[in-house]
Amino acid sequence: MIRVLLVDDEALLRSALAALLPLKAQISVVAEAADGAGAVAAVLEHRPDVVVIDLEMPGMDGLAAVERIRAENPEQVVLMLTRHARPGVLRRALKLGVRGFVSKSAHPTLIAEVIETLHAGKRWIDPDISALAVVDDSPLTDRELDVLRETLQGSSVAEIAGRLYLAEGTVRNYLSNAMQKTQTPNRREAARYARSREWL
Repeated sequence: MIRVLLVDDEALLRSALAALLPLKAQISVVAEAADGAGAVAAVLEHRPDVVVIDLEMPGMDGLAAVERIRAENPEQVVLMLTRHARPGVLRRALKLGVRGFVSKSAHPTLIAEVIETLHAGKRWIDPDISALAVVDDSPLTDRELDVLRETLQGSSVAEIAGRLYLAEGTVRNYLSNAMQKTQTPNRREAARYARSREWL
């Protein structure tokens, strides 16, 4: 049996997957969580083989939760579900150690097959998501994207520096570069522009 933790703020989808996945494969849903904080706690309590987690949730989103989970358990296998496959998100997820990326609209049979694939030590990235990443036209570096992502969360320069372990001057340089590349007047506009282009 593959022990699975399901994490999604949509109760209907979560309960549907909990009911259907065991019918499609040798899967046992050992726990569920409705948000990122609940996911971190459930991983520590239940030690699942695979975490199936939604990208977009209120509060701590899927990527932030994965970062916390893998800090506690670096070997944790993670499958991420998403409705909007932004190239920047895929890159960040892969850097965090996410092994699988699939659309939330995928049939439960496919999700079950991907869980089995990841449990066997392999990767599985939705071909459409992978294709988007290949044609990504972002001129911004990963670090520039990181500081813009923090800016979207309302963080100050000092807070960004603390979270990313950078000097404040370095953060300002990254923000300045991003503003220049996006031809925007301030860091918040640069962040909004990057989000509108689906780079974040």
